[in-house]
Amino acid sequence: MSSGRAVESIAIAGAGPGGLYLAISLKLRNPALDVVVHERNRPDDTFGWGVVFSDQTLANLKANDPETAAIIEAAFVHWDDIDVHIRGRTVRSGGHGFAGIGRQKLLTILQERARSLGVDLRFQDEVADIRALPADVVVAADGLNSRTRNEAPEVFGVDIDVRTNKYIWLGTKQAFDAFTFAFVETPCGWIWAHAYQFEPGASTFIVECTEATWRGLGFDEMDTDQTCRAAETLFADWLGGHALMSNAKHLRGSAWLNFPRVACSNWRDGKVVLLGDAAHTAHFSIGSGTKLAFEDAIRLAEALTDGGDLDNALAAYETERRVEVLKLQSAARNSTEWFETVDRYLGLDPLQFAYSLLTRSQRVSHENLRLRDRDFLTGVERWFAESAGAPPTDDPPAPMFAPLRLRGLTLPNRVVVSPMCMYSAEDGTVGDFHLVHLGARALGGAGLLFTEMTDVSADARITPGCAGMYRSEHRDAWKRIVDFVHGQGSRIAIQLAHAGRKGSVERPWGPRADQPLTEGGWELIAPSPIPWSDEDQTPREMTRGDMDRVRDDFVRATRWADEAGFDMVELHCAHGYLLSSFLTPVSNHRTDEYGGSVENRLRFPLEVFAAMRAVWPDDGPMSVRLSASDWVEEGLTPEDSVAIARAFAEAGCDLIDVSAGQTSEDSRPVYGRMFQTPLSDRIRNEAGVVTMAVGNIYETDHVNSILAAGRADLCALARPHLADPNWSLRAAAETGWRGIQPPVQYRAGFAQLARNLERQQQAGPV
Repeated sequence: MSSGRAVESIAIAGAGPGGLYLAISLKLRNPALDVVVHERNRPDDTFGWGVVFSDQTLANLKANDPETAAIIEAAFVHWDDIDVHIRGRTVRSGGHGFAGIGRQKLLTILQERARSLGVDLRFQDEVADIRALPADVVVAADGLNSRTRNEAPEVFGVDIDVRTNKYIWLGTKQAFDAFTFAFVETPCGWIWAHAYQFEPGASTFIVECTEATWRGLGFDEMDTDQTCRAAETLFADWLGGHALMSNAKHLRGSAWLNFPRVACSNWRDGKVVLLGDAAHTAHFSIGSGTKLAFEDAIRLAEALTDGGDLDNALAAYETERRVEVLKLQSAARNSTEWFETVDRYLGLDPLQFAYSLLTRSQRVSHENLRLRDRDFLTGVERWFAESAGAPPTDDPPAPMFAPLRLRGLTLPNRVVVSPMCMYSAEDGTVGDFHLVHLGARALGGAGLLFTEMTDVSADARITPGCAGMYRSEHRDAWKRIVDFVHGQGSRIAIQLAHAGRKGSVERPWGPRADQPLTEGGWELIAPSPIPWSDEDQTPREMTRGDMDRVRDDFVRATRWADEAGFDMVELHCAHGYLLSSFLTPVSNHRTDEYGGSVENRLRFPLEVFAAMRAVWPDDGPMSVRLSASDWVEEGLTPEDSVAIARAFAEAGCDLIDVSAGQTSEDSRPVYGRMFQTPLSDRIRNEAGVVTMAVGNIYETDHVNSILAAGRADLCALARPHLADPNWSLRAAAETGWRGIQPPVQYRAGFAQLARNLERQQQAGPV
């Protein structure tokens, strides 16, 4: 296909919503185009029941084709509410702005509109070779089971991830007045329904469960009719005596499915272009399949009719749409995993469970819920604050400003200044810089401050500029800072560590940043003689004598931390430093009792923790920072991380500080906002321990959403606090919370900030 030649004819394989809407959009832009749609099925042969539209999707359709949008809108059943039924309670949240339409009704509307514009629709027309179609461009809109894609997986770079849960797409004549999630406990596990009305007197009813529950209930031995009858019994409380039905006549045997997440690294092969489910899928639990297909169609129609270079236009189409698809697939992945691991949330209070469900994809945030349904969110905030021990009030604080009690320590709020190495100490002694650095953040309203990684011996440092707690002068220097922080109403914890194989390097700035020291270096020790990188010193494998010395160094530092007045002490077992190197199989290759199984790899870190716990006050909390994932193959498993967290909790740990990575140069994390929070979520709700989330958390919405959903109990922010020491005060002003007490010297400024922000919110966007 010559890139400079005008497109005169387009063939579309597939008359689903995406293919039909592409044909409509093409003819609207260029009525002279020859557009032919080939569909192997009859016009009235479709799988599924209803289609969900958000207000945003409808707005996109109105902008592209107001006439079609108006016809679709006239056929909608609208609802604003979402009902969550769990453990005999119903939690309702409003303001969600969705609409449903029958899939067959939608297809009929699109078919009629396409014909009216001159599209040639050919049903029961099986295309044997899509590339042989006589058209300038051929669009494969042939759906989830795309023959075009599946016959050339290497060409399109096909990646299909088949998810673990089983689901079946059913229908019923019961009319639900809200989008309904109904969770039922059975002797074989939990099973649940996603149900919504798509036309008067008809609803979609999707049943989902784990494979273990599916088999336990005998669904693996039932045909579709038997499945409907069994599901009617399970969900009788919500069906009002109505039957369940399936229209999956084209499927052999049972109509139960596993959802396949489809991703293609290339959407084009010569004149063939993929569209919609042929190129990508997103889980049904966020209702995005039709949305993505429509938006693909709009953008592809623009590319094929803009009159410019066709190759460039199609490349731009794919580049632009790929970004949007990845966003939706990321949200869908979050939603999918929530349902796949729903067992971990079933112990939550029903109100918190519903909040967790509503925010599962991270597309709906805390403040977004306030816009949708203020009363619902106020109820969540009231429940959260009272559960934390705050007095009852009609004006509850946001979750970030609820207190948290850990043993004898009560934190005034849940915002934490994360440990951040400053590399500015003199032979381990902190000075004026550290006083101002940490003092400023205490003045800024954070509930808890962590010191930077503080090393328990001179040879435990990363660089010569690292802070220490291995001489009495260090204790006294830290006490000066602790006293100042306490004077501002904040609490402070010390993070104690040993750098292990990552030590004896230059500060991370200057011409030799992070390179091994050429002068004044020291010998490194590690569980195994594996250097951090090819450029770094190879550490000596630790002997039992080395372990005794390191343990005793941690004990001494813990005693001095108590004498300095710290409120909490944290043992650093993350980021590839010494104790982290024991925990991960990436760097622990020992063959003795300290290597091999996770229980063995835990042995020495637990020994160190127990020795510290023995000298730390009984009413003083202790925490452990973990790298819950190595982000590498053959690294820590999620099960390992849960087991490690549980073991520390049983040894007396009060808080697991959940980080990840930095244990290997080969790690490949998938970055994004709150990208490490799922690790905290898993550890908190599977191990049953208090956790702190960290990792690209930077907005008040992030913090409140994480806390209210039960994904963590504290949120640590690093770079946001570097940029704004007053982050917590600003957050209080933004959210209207007046319970925080700025220093008296700053109160006038805080009041003015609060007034200015309130005026901006009232004025709205400019």
